[in-house]
Amino acid sequence: MLTTEDPLLLRSQDARGVVTLTLNRPQAFNALSEAMLAALRTELAAIARDDSVRVVVLAAAGRAFCAGHDLVEMRAQPSAEYYRALFNECGKVMMAIQKLPVPVVAKVQGVATAAGCQLVAMCDLAVAASSARFAVSGVNLGLFCSTPAVALSRNIGRKAAFEMLVTGEFISAEQALAKGLVNRVATPEALDEEVERVVASIVAKPRTAVALGKELFYRQLESGIEAAYTDAAQTMACNMMDEAALEGVQAFIDKRPPAWARKDPA
Repeated sequence: MLTTEDPLLLRSQDARGVVTLTLNRPQAFNALSEAMLAALRTELAAIARDDSVRVVVLAAAGRAFCAGHDLVEMRAQPSAEYYRALFNECGKVMMAIQKLPVPVVAKVQGVATAAGCQLVAMCDLAVAASSARFAVSGVNLGLFCSTPAVALSRNIGRKAAFEMLVTGEFISAEQALAKGLVNRVATPEALDEEVERVVASIVAKPRTAVALGKELFYRQLESGIEAAYTDAAQTMACNMMDEAALEGVQAFIDKRPPAWARKDPA
């Protein structure tokens, strides 16, 4: 049984540089309390400074992935100033995920609702158990999920996003896959294995290329197409001059595997 002394967020790291952050409030369905948001922001900031990290897996303890904001905590301090500060802090955590130089993979084993669904949408990749379900259900309480809408509408089509937001209805893992909210679906028993397939594929690539690519990917999405092409061309030119890319191209010419393993942080 968890106690008040148990950490809200667990961190582990393997020899490859794969960090797993685990939301650890199962008794509260891993709701994003102020303390949970602060813990996430602290860990994400530390990861951003750590060149040994290659991938982050965001997981959760218990039956639910994340039930969104802590409504009991929110209702205890009903003021516009408090709510603005809370939602701004949540936004900073979400943006910290996108700004990390390494991919973040959501490992969704259970229900993800409201800001929990937002959290999945803000991760670069998501692998869900077939039993997982997703909803932006604030509207059922009279609260339109405006901040989750930002992430959701950048993951799936407009009409699909708006339907979820205005009805508050759940979608299945398979529906989430079809809509583009998650990348892969596995049985609950095979979830770890499927996440590992994604992780292994990423860590086999040069860290520099992935970091440059992730930053450009999100930056160009917010640009007009001409500006996006200009930015992408400059990014590719910089990437091409990186030692890992030069080795990769030469290896292709030589018809041999690239020797990257000793060139990137472990």
